[in-house]
Amino acid sequence: MSTLAWTAAVSLAAWLWLLLCQGFFWRTDVRLPTRTDPHDWPSVCVVVPARDEAAVLPESLPSLLAQDYPGRAEIFLVDDGSSDGTGELARELARTRGGLPLTVDSPGEPPAGWTGKLWAVRHGVELARARGPEYLLLTDADIAHDPDSLRELVAAARTGGFDVVSLMARLRVESPWERLVVPAFVYFFAQLYPFRRIGRKRARTAAAAGGCVLLRADTAERARIPDAIRHAVIDDVALARAVKGGGGHIWLGLADRVDSVRPYPRLHDLWRMVSRSAYAQLRHNPLLLLGTVVGLALVYLVPPVALFAGLGAGSAGAALLGGLAWLVMTGTYVPMLRYYGQPLWLAPLLPFTAFLYLLMTVDSAVQHYRGRGAAWKGRTYSRPDAVVGEES
Repeated sequence: MSTLAWTAAVSLAAWLWLLLCQGFFWRTDVRLPTRTDPHDWPSVCVVVPARDEAAVLPESLPSLLAQDYPGRAEIFLVDDGSSDGTGELARELARTRGGLPLTVDSPGEPPAGWTGKLWAVRHGVELARARGPEYLLLTDADIAHDPDSLRELVAAARTGGFDVVSLMARLRVESPWERLVVPAFVYFFAQLYPFRRIGRKRARTAAAAGGCVLLRADTAERARIPDAIRHAVIDDVALARAVKGGGGHIWLGLADRVDSVRPYPRLHDLWRMVSRSAYAQLRHNPLLLLGTVVGLALVYLVPPVALFAGLGAGSAGAALLGGLAWLVMTGTYVPMLRYYGQPLWLAPLLPFTAFLYLLMTVDSAVQHYRGRGAAWKGRTYSRPDAVVGEES
């Protein structure tokens, strides 16, 4: 066989392994586990870190205020140095909409060593602890919840004995670029952190989705969250690792009742979302970057190249192996497109989307070596030991 055919064979083998041995990552049926209403509903404090979020608060905050929760619940919105009137808008929404009690406070500028939104989270958690809640709901300012979201999360945590129950919020998919890039974002995340493995106590895989994390308050205290992960530019994976590393039971799945309202209408917006932290995810390690680029090329780019190059060169073996690998790839992407209600003709375009992610990752490394580092809401960090996950 030719070199191209052998390369296509390796790519096909990789796809068969991913299909059967990577925790069935491509399936989208990991939703909130079986649950029953508890006899006594525990108290919950909702912590919302917010920095310059006036554009999305009118869609997201009223959904929290309107939660139909049988127990005691209270919201703490931490205005993290906003310049767009986020705090004042939150107070006005609470006055006009009513619902759960809302406290708006500000922590001031973060001290050295605190990154991303974690200083705001810490301030909110400290305010919440004064109420003595059993659970903390950490949710981002762009996340809208159905009215029964909180009760369903708590019921799932109580029924399953979970220390963390996290939902991957359904991201916005309205613009053409969102349709092309966003479902793939969740697909790639699930490939890296298969949801089924996360829910197993003995499995090492740990991850959460920072937009919606229900966390037992005593677990947070034992794991020293968020202080123990204060260097994390993006906190969700770091939080999950800290809890699971301490023997906690965590669960992560796709959301039915939780949606992100943040728009990413242009490719530039999506590019910035990924590139600002992608290299930090690789621990600023050039070898990991090289391995990622080679891996993405082998798994996602080789199949279509082998198919068309094989057809052009008259190499039936390369064309067949490349076509089969592309077919398996396409088939694994279909469930995610269905989950997002997108047309299935987008599935064969996954190699192109993967190529965009490859370029975003390389661009993230370029930004790092230019001294820009990872960023969150106008703050830039360049710590080489930053632990990251997914950010809104």
